[in-house]
Amino acid sequence: MSENRVRRVAEQIKKEVSQIIRSEIKDPRIASLVSVTEVRVSRDLSYATIYVSVYGSEAEKRETFKTLWRASGFIRSEIGKRIRLRRTPEINFAEDSSMEYGARIDEVLKTLHEEKQDQ
Repeated sequence: MSENRVRRVAEQIKKEVSQIIRSEIKDPRIASLVSVTEVRVSRDLSYATIYVSVYGSEAEKRETFKTLWRASGFIRSEIGKRIRLRRTPEINFAEDSSMEYGARIDEVLKTLHEEKQDQ
């Protein structure tokens, strides 16, 4: 399968899953700040790993991922309805902590900058 097609399918899945989480899943256990950051699809389009960033406490993150796992069948069926593929990929959710990592780096840089000004 061409890399361009795999990339286009991954982007379309990212867009659709974001929309599904935002408007279709009405579960209060999903944290309000959930973001689909990336989707990686296997070359044969049979598996998709959806990277999700959740802003909140550890308990909120755990509940959000549990709820996403429970809703994965619904999400997969919605993807199948919205994207024309021969076979809808199996989906897997993974945590993307890059936003937290970036916030931590920003905090460290701010502290270093304040220490430099104090000298």
